[in-house]
Amino acid sequence: MRLLVWLVRAVIFFALFAFALNNQHDAAIHWFFDQQWRAPMVFIVLAAFALGCAFGVFAMVPSWWRHRRVARKHAAAVPAPAVIAPSSGNPATEAPLTHPPRDGL
Repeated sequence: MRLLVWLVRAVIFFALFAFALNNQHDAAIHWFFDQQWRAPMVFIVLAAFALGCAFGVFAMVPSWWRHRRVARKHAAAVPAPAVIAPSSGNPATEAPLTHPPRDGL
């Protein structure tokens, strides 16, 4: 299975590498007011991908903050489990249990 995954990764890499080699000619992005940006097509596609990723991350930040705030609220509301000290073998020195033991287990 690992071999298949690495084979798929290699195919994707070489396909993207071939795409980059085939698109080395200059392209222009036309902005407003007769402004333009000239660069190789590969860089323009890479810049568009990076801007899309950054926009997606920045769009998700408020949702992540909201989920973290809710998770902190729920974590504060849940009481901490009782910690029982390890037994020393002497019943006279052991601390009493915070809850009664369950029968039958």
